[in-house]
Amino acid sequence: MKKNKSVLALAVGALLAVTALTGCTQGQTDTSTASESAQATTDEVTLYVVRHGRTMLNTTDRVQGWSDAVLTPEGEEVVTAAGRGLADVEFQGAYSSDSGRAMQTANIILDENTASDVTLETDSRLREFNFGTWEGDLNENMWQAIADLRGITLEEFLATSDPEAFANSVAQLDAQNPEAAENWPAEDYATITARLTEGIDEIVAKEVKKGDGNVLVVSHGLSITALIDTLVPDFEIPAGGLKNASVTTIVYKDGEYSIGDYNDLSYVEKGTGF
Repeated sequence: MKKNKSVLALAVGALLAVTALTGCTQGQTDTSTASESAQATTDEVTLYVVRHGRTMLNTTDRVQGWSDAVLTPEGEEVVTAAGRGLADVEFQGAYSSDSGRAMQTANIILDENTASDVTLETDSRLREFNFGTWEGDLNENMWQAIADLRGITLEEFLATSDPEAFANSVAQLDAQNPEAAENWPAEDYATITARLTEGIDEIVAKEVKKGDGNVLVVSHGLSITALIDTLVPDFEIPAGGLKNASVTTIVYKDGEYSIGDYNDLSYVEKGTGF
């Protein structure tokens, strides 16, 4: 399974403002066999997977996985622009993680959508990585601890991190914390990707019964990246993390997933200035 070793590409999604690094790459495609729970079909479902808008914890550079914060005013503005850009996309279903920032993002997008009449469904399996006792701490403190664990400098960590090594390092460090026993433990990569793929496969299995169509899915920076890494392992994830309110399209057809546009901000650009 190929991993992108880019600067903070995956170091911190929602939990790091850095996961929202620059880099908007569109139109890249690749395919892989879908998980067994999503059955083969001739119907085509396109998932419009959106990263939530910028939050207060993003702004203060705090670790934000299962912990939550509301969107900032600027975050709401950018998501509203994305919603306007997506206004004529007809969605036959809409899903988000049960984190408030994802629900808030999804509802703003649906409020701006003039082509759909759907009710948002939430799914805890679409949550961001859980960072255990690191939740709410400064990102840099967690990054430095990971670098120390690996015997490298912070700069080397920021330049070489990947989602699997990142998640597994946090899980290892969290398990060493005496306070971890009183908290939800940080998740390793296998746990994260298992719940994400199970959730998406279930959504797809439900939506293909409706025939061809588009589905809105709102999740989190690291989780979206991990999902792509698992569903389409041959897809080369570009340098830079997913931007807030960016759209990545994942197409399901004939038992396979493929990537359409990645980290696409054209909908935000289209909806800006309305």
